[in-house]
Amino acid sequence: MEIREIKEKKKQYLDLLLLGDEQESMIDRYLERGWMFLLDDGGIRAECVVTDEGEGVLEIKNIAVFPEYHRRGYGKKLVGFIEKEFKGRFLVLRAGTGDSPLTVPFYEKCGFQESFRIKDFFTDYYDHPIVEGGVTLSDMVYFEKRLDQRRGFFGSDL
Repeated sequence: MEIREIKEKKKQYLDLLLLGDEQESMIDRYLERGWMFLLDDGGIRAECVVTDEGEGVLEIKNIAVFPEYHRRGYGKKLVGFIEKEFKGRFLVLRAGTGDSPLTVPFYEKCGFQESFRIKDFFTDYYDHPIVEGGVTLSDMVYFEKRLDQRRGFFGSDL
């Protein structure tokens, strides 16, 4: 198994990116400014795009595993790779997702905790209803995980 960074022609993986974020115009907002990583295990199995959001925050903008490779630990391996790769460069790893029975447990199993929500994000910013696990998504739910265990960043314990 190998995880490698993709620096050019990121859109050639659009089929996989659209599994993590099903509206191409939303992907276009972050793809070129983000770091993109592919997990290859005898073929491409998963991808992850992360961005620098400032103030020590690294955000997972897109993470996806081809459906036929779900429940094999590929997503969790990508999150672990991102944590190691960016530790010491960022303080917090953040991920925004819908309040879905498919994605919330994934982030919780990876050690993230719910941090905040943006009300009506999916209905305000997407041109069609986003349905996941039988749930029509409305609010963006943000999860965070510390990458730096120092206390007192911005005067609080993150």
